Amino acid sequence: MSSVSQGLAASAAMTQHALAIAVGTGVMNISKDMFEQQGQQLAEMIRQAPHPTLGGSLDIKV
Repeated sequence: MSSVSQGLAASAAMTQHALAIAVGTGVMNISKDMFEQQGQQLAEMIRQAPHPTLGGSLDIKV
């Protein structure tokens, strides 16, 4: 294999590696954003939840 062919092969391999890293990083950022949004939604649900004992009993005096 000539040095030109070796250089092209190395360049192609580095380009593929860089693309794989870029795609992996993009997927990781999307996942991070999704988990942050879900965490915010969960925190909001917890803030809006009624007190756990609210409506659990009824005291009546006659």
